Amino acid sequence: MDEEYDVIVLGTGLKECILSGLLSVDGLKVLHMDRNDYYGGDSTSLNLNQLWKRFRGEEKPPAHLGSSKDYNVDMVPKFMMANGTLVRTLIHTDVTKYLSFKAVDGSYVFSKGKIHKVPATDMEALKSPLMGIFEKRRARNFFVYVQNYNEADPVTHQGLDLTRITTRELISKHGLSDDTVDFIGHALALHRDDRYLNEPALDTVKRMKLYAESLARFQGGSPYIYPLYGLGELPQAFARLSAVYGGTYMLNKPECKVEFDMEGKACGVTSEGETAKCKKVVCDPSYLPNKVRKIGKVARAIAIMSHPIPNTNDSHSVQIILPQKQLGRKSDMYVFCCSYTHNVAPKGNFIAFVSAEAETDNPQSELRPGIDLLGQVDELFFDMYDRYEPVNEPSLDNCFVSTSYDATTHFETTVTDVLSMYTAITGKTVDLSVDLSAASAAEEY
Repeated sequence: MDEEYDVIVLGTGLKECILSGLLSVDGLKVLHMDRNDYYGGDSTSLNLNQLWKRFRGEEKPPAHLGSSKDYNVDMVPKFMMANGTLVRTLIHTDVTKYLSFKAVDGSYVFSKGKIHKVPATDMEALKSPLMGIFEKRRARNFFVYVQNYNEADPVTHQGLDLTRITTRELISKHGLSDDTVDFIGHALALHRDDRYLNEPALDTVKRMKLYAESLARFQGGSPYIYPLYGLGELPQAFARLSAVYGGTYMLNKPECKVEFDMEGKACGVTSEGETAKCKKVVCDPSYLPNKVRKIGKVARAIAIMSHPIPNTNDSHSVQIILPQKQLGRKSDMYVFCCSYTHNVAPKGNFIAFVSAEAETDNPQSELRPGIDLLGQVDELFFDMYDRYEPVNEPSLDNCFVSTSYDATTHFETTVTDVLSMYTAITGKTVDLSVDLSAASAAEEY
């Protein structure tokens, strides 16, 4: 281990693995270490026995749930937008050759106590029961404006400068009601709270276009895709990629103490009495606790069920967004469900998650609105974890620390953090103009 590396990465969480892959592909010499004896860190996937051990201690899972190894329960469950930044990043590194994806069946939104399919195009808007007849026409006109909008073609702007007018102003020009704005902002544009209304409208329009383009990609019921066998496949795929480019992975390395030189710059990592030298350290918050601050908590429920979520058209994989306003909260709640069709549970079984930024210390009651949508639940687990963000100045200490995973059930926020870290480390931006067909969804089987 007494070698010098360009970068040492600590922790095999998804963010760290993507960065390790990007840096390896760039030709940097990377050493990747983890104190755990498994891949994934906080974003690992557990089989049934591991899930029970984590939440129920010495208890054994009931036999009727089937074989432990048939379960892949993600601790940070998130779907990927088919044309989104994560998929582009995966294609850029060519890690997609180690993964198989499958389209997600449904994308729904909670409004006035009911679940509705999210309308994403002008035609879907006309059919949606979310709106009355006059509102449908107004929404259709707005969707047509967004679909036709092209940043480079002023004719499509209809005299509006979306870098200057706010989302609220754009929406008021189309006369849309608060409830329509709610599902557009939270279920289509995937904003986590209502701050976007006072920000330039261009970001929301781009997000809506991404949703519609991703939805059109696989002609499915949602814009999302998800790897077969769950997200636990991703860190392992990146480990294989890194090895191809000469990167070194070491699991089960205790302590992993970051060493600093006289100027306070990271210069190496010590484990088991050996020190590997490096120019930069990349890690999750748990490896450098004195360089992060707590910014919140995520509350999450994990349910094992033997049926799809009711009112989702028997979707075997689905996301439901519960906008904050519908629940009287400060931020959205998310329901995520996948099943044996994505090989994350034995045949006939479904795994559902309800997650939210914690606003109380009682996840059981706080997550109740999402849990109530699930129907009959066979097993239910509750989890809370703290979220951290870095407070250090990487240019002074050469430490690049990721932000903890948020409550969202899609990847857009996660990969934004990864790409900004990549730029901070290398001074470059990742070229995301890739051939999206390289990540085709697996055929139905």
